[in-house]
Amino acid sequence: MRKEAGVTFRHVRKVYASGQAPAVEDFSLEVSAGEFLVLVGPSGCGKSTTLRMVAGLELPTEGSISIGDRDVTWLPPKDRDIAMVFQNYALYPHMTVRDNMAFALKLRHVPKDEIARRVDAAAETLGLTPYLDRLPKALSGGQRQRVAVGRAIVREPAVFLFDEPLSNLDAKMRVEMRAEIVRLHHALGATMIYVTHDQTEAMTMGDRIVVMNAGRIQQVAAPMEIYDRPANTFVASFIGTPPMNLFPPGVYDLARTVGIRPEHVRVARADDASAAAAPGAQPATADIVETLGSETIVHAVLDGRNMTVLARVPGAAGVAHGDRLVLVPDMSKAVTFDP
Repeated sequence: MRKEAGVTFRHVRKVYASGQAPAVEDFSLEVSAGEFLVLVGPSGCGKSTTLRMVAGLELPTEGSISIGDRDVTWLPPKDRDIAMVFQNYALYPHMTVRDNMAFALKLRHVPKDEIARRVDAAAETLGLTPYLDRLPKALSGGQRQRVAVGRAIVREPAVFLFDEPLSNLDAKMRVEMRAEIVRLHHALGATMIYVTHDQTEAMTMGDRIVVMNAGRIQQVAAPMEIYDRPANTFVASFIGTPPMNLFPPGVYDLARTVGIRPEHVRVARADDASAAAAPGAQPATADIVETLGSETIVHAVLDGRNMTVLARVPGAAGVAHGDRLVLVPDMSKAVTFDP
């Protein structure tokens, strides 16, 4: 019978050495049972340390962690009812796919018929049934990562932990595996905590996202709430590809920083009088033009300011390096930040 449980962090702090800045500071959060939560942030922000503390691979300096109604803060990993999928597949090269997936269950002396049932069910879910008798060296990178996920599934844990599991895959395979893990979550209804530095993964996979920086939570919210209403300029610049444009105080006669997403900036020719007269219009010069087929990203430098503004326009923009432009932001979509 599959179990699921929420995870509760209470003022968790982690310091690796006296005198060093905390790797994680005052981390408090409730993860609902069955939720897919993504921890995202730049390298060194504390996201993997947080995940490893849930797994029991690191112990907090202060605070507590509960899984369900059990305080697991000081329990060894084997007693936490979790399964973890790492960045590297960590498969036994001399074992078949079936034996790799079954290994942890054999160590726990699970009956053979139950092991077979769980392995076969996980293999069916992950499309691995034709490969059960192959060795890892005969598999692609994506297939090996599915075996690693399958090894976690057969344990039927209360909580799944993923530590940047797609980082070693190529771009196409990452997209496929993202969808596979989301489908898996829908099928299992399990609690999953997923760590990534890739904000696209965070946006497309999570029920909620936790944005971290320098060991601290910056914002916790659903993906589109974070995208549309970032809590601060760090979140605004980290979430979104390309990132939000941030205009410092004074550009729009405000004492606050103004943020506008690139898709909310219209690009017009410098001789377009109506565009030049629009609220918030800024004269600029095209610098870099990235033509991506379905859309174009225009990097333009504002006149009189050492500042580049990004605009995302559908299809081909018909803009080249050096063109004189007018950038017209949709001020109804702007957000402001108190500096």
